[in-house]
Amino acid sequence: MQEWYSPAEIASLNLPGIPETVRGVNILVQKHGWRDAITVNGSELARKRKASGGGWEYYWTLFPISAQKELQRREIARKKKENMARGERGVTENRVDWEWFESLPEERRKKARDRFAILEAVCALQRGALSKDQAVYIVAAQQNVGVSTVYNWFKMVEGLDRKDWLPALCPRHTGRTKTVPCDPMAWEFLKADFLRLSKPPFTACYLRLERAAKEHGWSIPAARTLERRLMSEIPEPVRVLLREGSEKLKMMYPPQVRDRTEFHAMEAVNIDGHNWDVFVKFPDGEVTRPMMIAIQDLYSNKCVAWRVDKSENSDLVRLAFGDLFRDYGIPDHCWLDNGRGFAAKCITGGTPNRFRFKVKPEEPSGILTALGVNIHWTTPYSGQSKPIERMFRDFCDHIAKHPAFQGAYTGNSPMAKPEDYASRAIPLDEFLKVVGEGIRQHNARPKRNTRVCGRIRSFDQAFEESYANSVIRKAAPEQLRMCLLAAEQIRTDKRSGRIELMGNTYWSDCLHEHIGKPIMVRFDPDFLHESVFAYRLDGSFIGEVELWEASGFADRNAARAHNRKRRAFINLTRKAAEIERTLSIDEYMQLLPDLEETTPSPQPAAVRMVTGNLARQAEAAPVSNQDLQEEFSRNFRAGLQILQGGREE
Repeated sequence: MQEWYSPAEIASLNLPGIPETVRGVNILVQKHGWRDAITVNGSELARKRKASGGGWEYYWTLFPISAQKELQRREIARKKKENMARGERGVTENRVDWEWFESLPEERRKKARDRFAILEAVCALQRGALSKDQAVYIVAAQQNVGVSTVYNWFKMVEGLDRKDWLPALCPRHTGRTKTVPCDPMAWEFLKADFLRLSKPPFTACYLRLERAAKEHGWSIPAARTLERRLMSEIPEPVRVLLREGSEKLKMMYPPQVRDRTEFHAMEAVNIDGHNWDVFVKFPDGEVTRPMMIAIQDLYSNKCVAWRVDKSENSDLVRLAFGDLFRDYGIPDHCWLDNGRGFAAKCITGGTPNRFRFKVKPEEPSGILTALGVNIHWTTPYSGQSKPIERMFRDFCDHIAKHPAFQGAYTGNSPMAKPEDYASRAIPLDEFLKVVGEGIRQHNARPKRNTRVCGRIRSFDQAFEESYANSVIRKAAPEQLRMCLLAAEQIRTDKRSGRIELMGNTYWSDCLHEHIGKPIMVRFDPDFLHESVFAYRLDGSFIGEVELWEASGFADRNAARAHNRKRRAFINLTRKAAEIERTLSIDEYMQLLPDLEETTPSPQPAAVRMVTGNLARQAEAAPVSNQDLQEEFSRNFRAGLQILQGGREE
């Protein structure tokens, strides 16, 4: 970069803040006293020209600041153009790699910032009317670095804008890396052995590699070197897929974050089953772990309905939806998996995308389909696609381990059994009481950490606030009866027409026309002390039948975008795995040396014969049925003859 300029050269530069004529430049020189300007150490910034014609020339730091910046910008552009002309395309871009700079450790980036500070100090002194050489000597002495080192740093940033100096000043040495040769076939042999679902330890794989290397004459490095190469060259997802399987690979992909604030209360729900880790004794005497079907409001996370039975079935799902429709209304959307209880025809019949059972055009509509609920299927055993799984985890911590269930708690796995496992069973009514109270506390707990609750409100408060300001579809009595269980052909009493159902007696005058005839009854097994509903066999409604005599009490509880992303992630990893593992297991076994022959067992010096009677008795021939019949006939005739002879005497 040129540092000294005559008035004519200054005028020809057309710099901002400087006149474009020689006379104007001379006026500026006289006005600001450029001829008398000196640096802090007494060096003059104006001198007489040594060229022919005489005159004065001035140092560039006397120019206005705007002119200095423009002059530097032009110099950078000129040098970049020269590099391009010499064919050094991309030189500047290679030095300015901010992504590479950010990936470096802090120690190396600190060296770049220290160098940048030294160059900044030199430039500041230059702006203070010092020459570059003087500024470099002063700063180098202060910072205890070599003068040539500072000049080398200026060469590193030559032609760059100051904002891009840091990547260019960063040390680019990577140290000396010593490589040990490894036969390519040995490397493939090792990968074929190590990258298997059996998850063999690396030590065992290396021992087999050593045997194969001796057999085939392969050159291999040390075990630690090959182990580091496996960890560095083969991506972690590929190792997980080939050694641990697809399920572990799925866990490496983060779950989808879904914003449920777009809903309102009872606009969308999700339903699933949960098997309690508690032994419960049912009224019939059977002791088992009960199954609960629960429904959760997606907006507020509140548990809005639940039922308990011995197993998951369509009747249990039907009753849980009946409780939801009766207490809160009909949702617009429902997320559920395609388990047999949820995908049953009585629940989701008529849904075109039901992934269980055959979908026939003539099949009757299920409850959800008939009520206009949009059904969304989720992946079974996938907690990421069903928020209700988080609620079930809370139930395990706060309800299943309740003190009232001490001795009946089973643990969530065979390895987590408590010491007092199966020492008692909880009666069903006591179990339902504790579970009901636990769910009420779960819904009422304040300061919930969700987007809707904001660490302030409870699930109940969030639900009630939105529910009061939302339009909710309510179910008619006829629609609620669809959710009740149907008894198969109950025959009415021949005299009064009363109905006997599960130990209880029901009667109404609407049954007079159906005395002694078979009818169908819909009922709720949890509320047998209330009315039931009678239907003709063709499905037409007869009427409500009240409880007449209670002789007993019975109980008969019976993304899309993210998945797509994950499937894409798994498919790409599978392709990468195919590239990494080139040897099949059959090819690997062909390269594996043959096993050494087993040594023969020792032989005795002499053999002693065994004495005694070793002859086997001949087995009796089996007697056939025909022989037995013939023998019976002979004996029977002989008996008759004896009887006849005795009579004649």
